[in-house]
Amino acid sequence: MNETVFTRDPRNPIITPEMMGGNVDAIHNSGIVKFKGKYVGLFRVDDQGLREGLYKGTSNDGYDWKIEKTWIKVKNPYSDSPDPARKAFDPRITKIGDTYYITYCLWCWGHKSSVSIIKTKDFETFEHVGLPFPPQNRNGVLFPRKINGKYMMLHRPSGGGDADIFLSSSPDLIHWGEHHMVMEHGGGWGWLKIGPGPVPIEVKEGWLMIFHGVRDTASGMIYCAGGAILDRKQPWKVLHRGVRFLLAPTEDYERIGDVFNVVFPTSLVHDEKTGQLDLYYGCADTRIGVAHANIRDVVDFIIKNRKRNAAF
Repeated sequence: MNETVFTRDPRNPIITPEMMGGNVDAIHNSGIVKFKGKYVGLFRVDDQGLREGLYKGTSNDGYDWKIEKTWIKVKNPYSDSPDPARKAFDPRITKIGDTYYITYCLWCWGHKSSVSIIKTKDFETFEHVGLPFPPQNRNGVLFPRKINGKYMMLHRPSGGGDADIFLSSSPDLIHWGEHHMVMEHGGGWGWLKIGPGPVPIEVKEGWLMIFHGVRDTASGMIYCAGGAILDRKQPWKVLHRGVRFLLAPTEDYERIGDVFNVVFPTSLVHDEKTGQLDLYYGCADTRIGVAHANIRDVVDFIIKNRKRNAAF
Protein backbone atom coordinates (compact mmCIF):
# COMPACT_ATOMS: atom_id res chain seq x y z
CA MET A 1 0.00 0.00 0.00
CA ASN A 2 1.83 3.07 -1.30
CA GLU A 3 -0.32 6.01 -0.15
CA THR A 4 0.45 9.72 -0.38
CA VAL A 5 -2.27 11.99 1.02
CA PHE A 6 -5.39 9.85 0.46
CA THR A 7 -6.05 6.86 2.73
CA ARG A 8 -7.99 3.89 1.38
CA ASP A 9 -11.09 2.87 3.28
CA PRO A 10 -10.58 -0.50 5.01
CA ARG A 11 -13.96 -1.66 3.65
CA ASN A 12 -12.71 -1.48 0.04
CA PRO A 13 -13.89 -2.42 -2.44
CA ILE A 14 -17.22 -1.03 -1.29
CA ILE A 15 -19.17 -2.06 -4.42
CA THR A 16 -18.54 -5.18 -6.50
CA PRO A 17 -20.36 -7.05 -9.29
CA GLU A 18 -20.99 -9.91 -6.86
CA MET A 19 -23.00 -7.57 -4.63
CA MET A 20 -25.41 -6.89 -7.49
CA GLY A 21 -25.70 -10.49 -8.57
CA GLY A 22 -27.32 -11.67 -11.76
CA ASN A 23 -26.30 -10.34 -15.17
CA VAL A 24 -23.43 -8.06 -14.08
CA ASP A 25 -19.82 -8.21 -15.24
CA ALA A 26 -18.52 -4.96 -13.72
CA ILE A 27 -19.59 -1.83 -11.83
CA HIS A 28 -17.14 1.07 -11.76
CA ASN A 29 -16.38 4.71 -12.79
CA SER A 30 -19.57 6.19 -11.31
CA GLY A 31 -21.05 9.52 -10.17
CA ILE A 32 -21.94 9.89 -6.47
CA VAL A 33 -23.33 12.94 -4.58
CA LYS A 34 -25.07 13.82 -1.34
CA PHE A 35 -28.82 14.30 -1.81
CA LYS A 36 -31.36 15.16 0.91
CA GLY A 37 -29.03 14.02 3.67
CA LYS A 38 -28.26 10.69 2.02
CA TYR A 39 -26.22 9.52 -0.96
CA VAL A 40 -27.34 8.89 -4.50
CA GLY A 41 -25.32 7.62 -7.42
CA LEU A 42 -25.53 6.88 -11.09
CA PHE A 43 -23.41 3.81 -11.65
CA ARG A 44 -21.70 2.50 -14.72
CA VAL A 45 -22.78 -1.12 -14.90
CA ASP A 46 -21.49 -3.45 -17.63
CA ASP A 47 -23.72 -6.49 -18.02
CA GLN A 48 -22.53 -9.92 -19.12
CA GLY A 49 -23.22 -8.96 -22.71
CA LEU A 50 -20.69 -6.16 -22.07
CA ARG A 51 -23.33 -3.48 -22.64
CA GLU A 52 -22.71 -0.34 -20.60
CA GLY A 53 -25.53 1.60 -18.95
CA LEU A 54 -26.36 3.97 -16.09
CA TYR A 55 -28.08 2.49 -13.03
CA LYS A 56 -29.36 4.45 -10.04
CA GLY A 57 -28.22 3.59 -6.53
CA THR A 58 -28.95 4.95 -3.04
CA SER A 59 -27.19 4.73 0.31
CA ASN A 60 -27.62 6.06 3.82
CA ASP A 61 -23.89 6.22 4.57
CA GLY A 62 -22.00 6.12 1.25
CA TYR A 63 -20.77 2.55 1.80
CA ASP A 64 -23.76 0.20 1.78
CA TRP A 65 -25.62 0.65 -1.50
CA LYS A 66 -28.90 -0.47 -2.99
CA ILE A 67 -28.57 -0.39 -6.76
CA GLU A 68 -31.48 -0.81 -9.13
CA LYS A 69 -31.54 -3.69 -11.59
CA THR A 70 -32.07 -1.79 -14.83
CA TRP A 71 -31.01 1.34 -16.69
CA ILE A 72 -32.41 4.74 -15.80
CA LYS A 73 -34.65 6.21 -18.52
CA VAL A 74 -34.12 9.65 -20.06
CA LYS A 75 -36.81 11.88 -21.54
CA ASN A 76 -35.71 12.66 -25.09
CA PRO A 77 -37.26 15.48 -27.16
CA TYR A 78 -36.89 13.28 -30.25
CA SER A 79 -38.77 10.31 -28.79
CA ASP A 80 -42.33 9.76 -27.58
CA SER A 81 -41.18 7.71 -24.58
CA PRO A 82 -38.12 7.85 -22.31
CA ASP A 83 -35.03 6.07 -23.62
CA PRO A 84 -32.90 3.76 -21.47
CA ALA A 85 -29.47 5.21 -20.66
CA ARG A 86 -27.52 2.47 -22.37
CA LYS A 87 -24.28 2.72 -24.33
CA ALA A 88 -23.52 5.20 -21.53
CA PHE A 89 -20.62 5.16 -19.11
CA ASP A 90 -18.32 7.05 -16.71
CA PRO A 91 -20.85 9.63 -15.37
CA ARG A 92 -20.06 12.70 -13.29
CA ILE A 93 -22.76 14.60 -11.37
CA THR A 94 -22.64 18.38 -10.88
CA LYS A 95 -25.15 20.35 -8.81
CA ILE A 96 -25.82 23.86 -10.15
CA GLY A 97 -28.58 25.65 -8.29
CA ASP A 98 -31.35 23.13 -7.63
CA THR A 99 -30.55 21.00 -10.66
CA TYR A 100 -28.19 18.05 -10.98
CA TYR A 101 -26.45 17.76 -14.34
CA ILE A 102 -25.02 14.41 -15.34
CA THR A 103 -22.24 14.37 -17.91
CA TYR A 104 -21.26 10.99 -19.27
CA CYS A 105 -19.64 9.28 -22.21
CA LEU A 106 -21.98 7.95 -24.90
CA TRP A 107 -21.28 5.54 -27.72
CA CYS A 108 -22.81 7.13 -30.80
CA TRP A 109 -22.44 7.24 -34.60
CA GLY A 110 -20.99 3.79 -34.71
CA HIS A 111 -18.23 2.92 -32.26
CA LYS A 112 -17.37 6.56 -31.49
CA SER A 113 -17.62 8.26 -28.11
CA SER A 114 -18.87 11.70 -27.19
CA VAL A 115 -20.04 13.60 -24.10
CA SER A 116 -23.76 13.75 -23.30
CA ILE A 117 -25.59 15.91 -20.73
CA ILE A 118 -28.81 15.02 -18.94
CA LYS A 119 -30.43 16.70 -15.93
CA THR A 120 -32.66 15.93 -12.96
CA LYS A 121 -33.96 17.55 -9.81
CA ASP A 122 -35.15 14.44 -8.00
CA PHE A 123 -33.17 11.48 -9.44
CA GLU A 124 -36.49 9.99 -10.48
CA THR A 125 -36.98 11.65 -13.87
CA PHE A 126 -34.14 12.55 -16.23
CA GLU A 127 -34.20 14.86 -19.23
CA HIS A 128 -31.84 15.09 -22.17
CA VAL A 129 -29.96 18.41 -22.47
CA GLY A 130 -27.65 17.88 -25.41
CA LEU A 131 -24.39 16.63 -26.91
CA PRO A 132 -21.93 19.48 -26.43
CA PHE A 133 -19.14 18.15 -28.66
CA PRO A 134 -18.78 15.92 -31.69
CA PRO A 135 -16.88 12.65 -31.28
CA GLN A 136 -14.34 11.68 -30.25
CA ASN A 137 -14.58 13.11 -26.72
CA ARG A 138 -14.73 11.79 -23.17
CA ASN A 139 -14.54 12.71 -19.48
CA GLY A 140 -16.79 15.77 -19.58
CA VAL A 141 -17.31 17.40 -16.17
CA LEU A 142 -19.10 20.69 -15.43
CA PHE A 143 -17.93 23.27 -12.90
CA PRO A 144 -20.43 23.70 -10.02
CA ARG A 145 -21.25 27.33 -10.85
CA LYS A 146 -21.07 29.76 -13.72
CA ILE A 147 -17.74 31.52 -14.17
CA ASN A 148 -17.75 34.93 -15.84
CA GLY A 149 -21.46 34.38 -16.51
CA LYS A 150 -20.96 31.12 -18.43
CA TYR A 151 -21.13 27.40 -17.81
CA MET A 152 -17.74 25.75 -18.10
CA MET A 153 -16.78 22.15 -18.76
CA LEU A 154 -13.54 20.23 -18.64
CA HIS A 155 -13.30 17.49 -21.26
CA ARG A 156 -10.86 15.35 -23.19
CA PRO A 157 -10.98 15.33 -26.98
CA SER A 158 -9.37 12.16 -28.24
CA GLY A 159 -9.52 9.97 -31.29
CA GLY A 160 -7.08 7.45 -29.88
CA GLY A 161 -3.48 7.68 -28.77
CA ASP A 162 -2.37 10.55 -26.56
CA ALA A 163 -4.97 12.86 -24.99
CA ASP A 164 -5.05 16.17 -23.10
CA ILE A 165 -7.49 18.17 -20.94
CA PHE A 166 -9.45 21.03 -22.53
CA LEU A 167 -12.01 23.54 -21.26
CA SER A 168 -15.00 24.99 -23.12
CA SER A 169 -17.72 27.46 -22.14
CA SER A 170 -21.41 27.92 -22.92
CA PRO A 171 -24.13 30.49 -22.22
CA ASP A 172 -26.89 27.85 -22.15
CA LEU A 173 -25.39 24.31 -21.99
CA ILE A 174 -26.31 23.87 -25.67
CA HIS A 175 -23.88 26.04 -27.62
CA TRP A 176 -20.24 25.47 -26.71
CA GLY A 177 -17.11 27.37 -27.72
CA GLU A 178 -14.10 29.37 -26.47
CA HIS A 179 -12.06 26.19 -26.30
CA HIS A 180 -8.85 26.26 -24.27
CA MET A 181 -6.10 23.75 -23.72
CA VAL A 182 -5.82 23.31 -19.95
CA MET A 183 -3.18 20.66 -19.50
CA GLU A 184 -1.04 18.47 -21.72
CA HIS A 185 -0.19 14.85 -21.03
CA GLY A 186 3.40 14.16 -20.13
CA GLY A 187 5.74 13.34 -17.31
CA GLY A 188 5.91 10.23 -15.15
CA TRP A 189 2.55 8.66 -14.38
CA GLY A 190 0.64 10.76 -16.96
CA TRP A 191 2.97 10.67 -19.94
CA LEU A 192 0.63 8.78 -22.30
CA LYS A 193 -2.72 10.55 -21.69
CA ILE A 194 -4.70 12.44 -19.05
CA GLY A 195 -8.38 13.23 -18.43
CA PRO A 196 -10.60 15.17 -15.99
CA GLY A 197 -11.93 13.36 -12.94
CA PRO A 198 -14.56 14.52 -10.41
CA VAL A 199 -16.33 17.88 -10.29
CA PRO A 200 -13.78 20.60 -9.38
CA ILE A 201 -14.06 22.07 -5.87
CA GLU A 202 -13.56 25.77 -5.20
CA VAL A 203 -10.83 26.50 -2.63
CA LYS A 204 -9.16 29.75 -1.60
CA GLU A 205 -6.32 29.16 -4.08
CA GLY A 206 -8.67 28.58 -7.05
CA TRP A 207 -10.20 25.29 -8.21
CA LEU A 208 -9.06 21.88 -7.01
CA MET A 209 -9.08 19.51 -9.98
CA ILE A 210 -8.49 15.78 -9.61
CA PHE A 211 -7.58 14.03 -12.85
CA HIS A 212 -6.39 10.66 -14.07
CA GLY A 213 -3.11 10.04 -15.83
CA VAL A 214 -1.93 7.03 -17.79
CA ARG A 215 1.48 5.65 -18.54
CA ASP A 216 2.33 2.70 -20.76
CA THR A 217 4.63 -0.07 -19.62
CA ALA A 218 5.91 -3.40 -20.89
CA SER A 219 2.94 -5.09 -19.19
CA GLY A 220 0.27 -2.57 -20.22
CA MET A 221 -1.19 0.77 -19.14
CA ILE A 222 -1.34 1.99 -15.54
CA TYR A 223 -3.95 4.56 -14.42
CA CYS A 224 -3.27 6.88 -11.47
CA ALA A 225 -5.04 9.86 -9.88
CA GLY A 226 -3.39 13.24 -9.51
CA GLY A 227 -4.28 16.83 -8.74
CA ALA A 228 -3.91 20.42 -9.91
CA ILE A 229 -5.04 23.90 -8.88
CA LEU A 230 -6.72 26.01 -11.58
CA ASP A 231 -7.20 29.78 -11.63
CA ARG A 232 -10.52 30.86 -10.10
CA LYS A 233 -11.57 33.32 -12.84
CA GLN A 234 -9.73 31.74 -15.77
CA PRO A 235 -9.81 28.02 -15.01
CA TRP A 236 -8.03 27.11 -18.23
CA LYS A 237 -4.90 28.45 -16.51
CA VAL A 238 -3.03 25.95 -14.33
CA LEU A 239 -1.49 27.50 -11.22
CA HIS A 240 -0.05 24.29 -9.75
CA ARG A 241 0.17 20.81 -11.22
CA GLY A 242 1.08 18.02 -8.83
CA VAL A 243 4.10 15.98 -9.88
CA ARG A 244 3.39 13.16 -7.44
CA PHE A 245 0.29 11.04 -7.86
CA LEU A 246 -2.47 11.18 -5.23
CA LEU A 247 -3.44 7.52 -5.63
CA ALA A 248 -1.97 4.67 -7.66
CA PRO A 249 -3.06 1.03 -8.09
CA THR A 250 -1.31 -1.07 -5.47
CA GLU A 251 -4.06 -3.27 -4.01
CA ASP A 252 -5.26 -6.51 -5.58
CA TYR A 253 -8.74 -5.07 -6.19
CA GLU A 254 -7.11 -2.18 -8.14
CA ARG A 255 -4.61 -4.35 -10.00
CA ILE A 256 -6.74 -7.32 -11.06
CA GLY A 257 -9.95 -7.09 -13.07
CA ASP A 258 -11.29 -6.46 -16.56
CA VAL A 259 -8.51 -3.90 -17.05
CA PHE A 260 -5.46 -4.38 -14.85
CA ASN A 261 -3.86 -1.56 -12.81
CA VAL A 262 -6.56 1.12 -12.84
CA VAL A 263 -7.43 3.85 -10.34
CA PHE A 264 -10.04 6.03 -12.10
CA PRO A 265 -11.40 8.94 -9.98
CA THR A 266 -14.93 10.12 -10.80
CA SER A 267 -16.56 11.54 -7.63
CA LEU A 268 -15.56 13.74 -4.69
CA VAL A 269 -17.93 14.17 -1.75
CA HIS A 270 -16.83 17.13 0.36
CA ASP A 271 -17.92 17.68 3.97
CA GLU A 272 -17.60 21.45 4.28
CA LYS A 273 -17.76 21.33 8.10
CA THR A 274 -14.90 18.88 8.62
CA GLY A 275 -13.04 19.33 5.34
CA GLN A 276 -13.13 15.59 4.64
CA LEU A 277 -13.00 14.47 1.03
CA ASP A 278 -14.34 11.07 0.00
CA LEU A 279 -12.86 10.13 -3.36
CA TYR A 280 -14.83 7.42 -5.17
CA TYR A 281 -12.91 5.68 -7.90
CA GLY A 282 -13.13 2.78 -10.30
CA CYS A 283 -10.82 -0.15 -9.54
CA ALA A 284 -9.47 -2.22 -12.44
CA ASP A 285 -12.63 -1.38 -14.47
CA THR A 286 -14.48 -3.90 -12.30
CA ARG A 287 -15.43 -2.50 -8.88
CA ILE A 288 -15.54 0.71 -6.80
CA GLY A 289 -13.33 1.90 -3.95
CA VAL A 290 -13.22 5.02 -1.80
CA ALA A 291 -10.32 6.89 -0.22
CA HIS A 292 -10.31 9.74 2.30
CA ALA A 293 -8.30 12.90 2.89
CA ASN A 294 -8.68 16.40 4.28
CA ILE A 295 -9.12 18.99 1.55
CA ARG A 296 -6.45 21.30 2.97
CA ASP A 297 -3.97 18.42 3.07
CA VAL A 298 -4.70 17.65 -0.59
CA VAL A 299 -4.27 21.27 -1.71
CA ASP A 300 -1.09 21.66 0.33
CA PHE A 301 0.31 18.39 -1.04
CA ILE A 302 -0.27 19.52 -4.64
CA ILE A 303 1.34 22.92 -4.05
CA LYS A 304 4.31 21.40 -2.21
CA ASN A 305 4.90 18.86 -4.99
CA ARG A 306 4.12 20.99 -8.02
CA LYS A 307 5.01 22.35 -11.39
CA ARG A 308 3.85 25.92 -11.91
CA ASN A 309 2.24 25.38 -15.32
CA ALA A 310 0.35 22.87 -17.44
CA ALA A 311 3.37 21.21 -19.02
CA PHE A 312 5.76 18.66 -17.53
